[in-house]
Amino acid sequence: MVILDYHLDGFTKNAMNGLQTLDKIKKYNSDIPVVMLSSQDSIDIAVNCMHHRAYDYVVKSETSFMRLQKIITSIFSYKKMEKELNWYMERM
Repeated sequence: MVILDYHLDGFTKNAMNGLQTLDKIKKYNSDIPVVMLSSQDSIDIAVNCMHHRAYDYVVKSETSFMRLQKIITSIFSYKKMEKELNWYMERM
């Protein structure tokens, strides 16, 4: 699992931004869940991240840590169920 900031390109001139990094991660392994984190509360940005196959989009706020905890828990639960389902499917 990766938690990735939407704006990565602010520190170095030629750095990739968050969406470019997300695309590279998904190209490397599409099963890696990536949660995008940003200070921008924009539905357009959130939808764009989801189109790039982000698992979720979290706006930085006072409650973002609790939201991240819930998302991480759900990712691990989903991956566990996925693994169990694959195990059962291989047995059939």
